[in-house]
Amino acid sequence: MLFSIIIPVYNRPQEVDELLESLCTQSFSDFEVVVVEDGSTEKCDDVCQKYSDRIPVRYYFKPNSGPGPSRNYGAERNQGEYLIILDSDVIVPDNYLEIVKQELDREPCDAFGGPDRAHPSFTPIQKAINYSMTSFFTTGGIRGGKQKLDKFYPRSFNLGIKKSVYEALGGFAPMRYGEDIDLSTRIFKGGYSCRLFPEAFVYHKRRVKFSSFFLQVRHSGEARVILKKKYPETFKLVHLLPAAFVVGNLFMLVLAIFHSWLWLLPIAVYVLMVFGDSLIKNKSLKVALLSVPAAYCQLFGYGTGFLGATWKDIFDKKRQVNTENS
Repeated sequence: MLFSIIIPVYNRPQEVDELLESLCTQSFSDFEVVVVEDGSTEKCDDVCQKYSDRIPVRYYFKPNSGPGPSRNYGAERNQGEYLIILDSDVIVPDNYLEIVKQELDREPCDAFGGPDRAHPSFTPIQKAINYSMTSFFTTGGIRGGKQKLDKFYPRSFNLGIKKSVYEALGGFAPMRYGEDIDLSTRIFKGGYSCRLFPEAFVYHKRRVKFSSFFLQVRHSGEARVILKKKYPETFKLVHLLPAAFVVGNLFMLVLAIFHSWLWLLPIAVYVLMVFGDSLIKNKSLKVALLSVPAAYCQLFGYGTGFLGATWKDIFDKKRQVNTENS
């Protein structure tokens, strides 16, 4: 068997239903699906059983331990030459696996990944969040499928890797957040090849509320500090931009209140750029309007997470030094 698709899930039976339905329409059929229920109270075993006569799907239930260990659990119970890791909240186009196969035939590699897009059926908030995660004005476009990258670090919502390489690297580390970047980093440090498959995209639902989206990206900002300590050589100045955005916006707001409203002009320019760019790309006034708070949720969430984790790290170091000197 060529592909084993590993899907960790926690309390998302409806999303698993939609993902399995999309896998039933694949034009390439040499694959299996391994669904790992991570201690959910809303199980999807009935959903998996519903599709068992259309695609080879196996269901496992285990105590809650987080997505990384759950992926490892599924990887230990697969039969494929390649593992494809998907989040439970994605939908795959019907030619997704065929494109992956074609890319591997054209230029074999040890690991790969693809971008994500918004499906026409997504809600305006989901489309706005997708915009903010793929826009040049928030992430520099690195999540939208750019090919001109020095290195492409695949993310766990759409990641493929040879089973032998996965086993050699020990799979995902027991990290709650940032575990996919950790694995991608170890892929490169191990000397393995990794490529972006720009046309092997998935439709990624992400969050349906700004509050949960903010919390998600805040955890990503915290994880970046952990990754910086673990792999100092991978840290780049671009990782500081969300934190600088937070500090800069707050600084301009204070100056606008106590000095001159003209300090609000840079903020207004940024808002108009995000709004205009989203309007052109999404062709929806509502999505364009929602893209502004989505962009601020993303940058403030990541930035405050990064700043908070950095402050905690500095405080812990000072406390350790004081303890050693006492």
